[in-house]
Amino acid sequence: METAIQTPPVRLSRYIAQHKAEIALTIVCALVTVCINLVLPYIMRLAIDGLTAGTLTPTQLTHQILLYLGLTALTLWFARQLRRIPLRFSHQIEYDVRRDLFAHLTRLDQEFYRKERTGNLMTRMSSDLIVVRDAIGQGFLQGTRTVTALLFASVVMVWIAPELALLIFCLYLPIIIFFTVVLNVVRVRQKALQEQASDVSNFAQESFVGIRCIKGFALDRRRNRLFEELTGELARREVQLQTLRQLLWPLMAFWFGVGTLVLLYAGGRQVIAGTVSVGVVVQFLQYLLYLQWPLLSLSWMLSLLQRSKVCWERILEIFQSRPQITDTAETDFAIRELDGSIDWRDVSLELDGTSLLRDINLSVPSGKTIGITGPTGSGKTLLVSLAARLMDPTGGELYVGGHPVKTIPLDVLRRHIGFASQEPVLFSRTLEHNIAFGVAIPEEKIITWAADVAHLHGDVEEFPERYQTVLGERGVTLSGGQRQRTSISRAVARLPQILILDDVLSSVDTQTEAAIMSKLQPVMKNRTCLFVSHRASTLRYTDEIIVIEEGRITQRGTHDELIAQPGYYSELNRLQQLQQQLEEAQ
Repeated sequence: METAIQTPPVRLSRYIAQHKAEIALTIVCALVTVCINLVLPYIMRLAIDGLTAGTLTPTQLTHQILLYLGLTALTLWFARQLRRIPLRFSHQIEYDVRRDLFAHLTRLDQEFYRKERTGNLMTRMSSDLIVVRDAIGQGFLQGTRTVTALLFASVVMVWIAPELALLIFCLYLPIIIFFTVVLNVVRVRQKALQEQASDVSNFAQESFVGIRCIKGFALDRRRNRLFEELTGELARREVQLQTLRQLLWPLMAFWFGVGTLVLLYAGGRQVIAGTVSVGVVVQFLQYLLYLQWPLLSLSWMLSLLQRSKVCWERILEIFQSRPQITDTAETDFAIRELDGSIDWRDVSLELDGTSLLRDINLSVPSGKTIGITGPTGSGKTLLVSLAARLMDPTGGELYVGGHPVKTIPLDVLRRHIGFASQEPVLFSRTLEHNIAFGVAIPEEKIITWAADVAHLHGDVEEFPERYQTVLGERGVTLSGGQRQRTSISRAVARLPQILILDDVLSSVDTQTEAAIMSKLQPVMKNRTCLFVSHRASTLRYTDEIIVIEEGRITQRGTHDELIAQPGYYSELNRLQQLQQQLEEAQ
């Protein structure tokens, strides 16, 4: 396997660094808000001490009250900005990460999706990313305010009354140790919770996609029981996590109450002794009251950061995944055009230690149609997948347009290919959108022409909205044959140099098959076509037929040549003729 072009690792700090101005404004707002909130108790102290000593005049008291009210109004404005700015740029970061994550997922190849569950990916792109966003917005907001408030208040309290400040600090030392232990447990439980949420999401996604099968086998109750078990386990883990997390909040409130009692006792003794004034004790109480919310939110903030760390690690796992099929150092980006010739030279393919294709030597000139058949699991789809470079051979060399396939830029190679599979993927959009999916500039005449080639236009004319008919999920509102014909239309609408049709007529009747083939023939004559099929009646239209058995080409020739030879193809043709005769007899 070739080495992919290396890309720098994705770091959350890279997204955050793009908002340096907003971060600086948030810090400024936090500083101003905290400073004003620390000045307000000092004004209250001056008023109390002045009234106690009888030195404060009515005019001075009025000035202090007006100053207090003015600073309170000012801090409200800065507090609003402190909340608005980080929340705004956290949503922008969420948008940037989600955009890049989706773009990265579209670059990953089928090997990644073969191992990853859809529900797991959806959970990471939704709830995991929301947790990270909240940690950036709410976490940065609360963190900036909490750290600034604690730091500045501690300095002021030490400056005013060192003994009282030291007493308060000693009370909070045990809580810091307790937090460290509990939050480590929270991180482990949070990861288990997110994994369980992924299981629930994946189960729901599979159930909705396979609802026809569930209904057909009357498995509603069984699926409901399985879903209840999964969601029950999710609820149990959530309760365990919340029980541990919510323990931090009342503990902080209790410790705050203890601190208030200690302050009243120690401060009261000093007031009686005459070492501090009543105003100083009131100022200390105001600081403790002001610090109550930052201290209480500390547990929530640290818990949120732990959750976000787990969620970002799960998102980072996707970013760290690398496609096995990609442009490499040997890619020649000067290649922009290709003819339709394809050459397999001693090609072999081995996956997970199993040999699937062996010693494939096949040359397809540009403009030639090759039929490919063989028993189920013989390697037909793998052979044509190599041509589109959905996977790379593990042995030999593949050439497309006279170039080694690994030297052709992926977007150039696949731009020249129209691929229709046996089980097409249709999107929950209009029929027009699905047919024109691979067309850069969709035009009505191209869409109707492509639908007519696939013998679909007549069916569309009977739809209420014709080409504007919105399909259900995965094209569920269409029949199996209509879905396959839509896939054919989508492939030919690109006017590709290479057309790959992988058993696309398996769900249509023989009359529809004949109608489609009569219209497909002129299209196939103008381009290279790889036509995979199990029907001899279809393969007879091709220029040459190859038979693949157990990963090897065992027969090749025209339809007439192969039915004259003993082997798989002649037996296939004989059985299908017998089946047709039986159907006509009935």
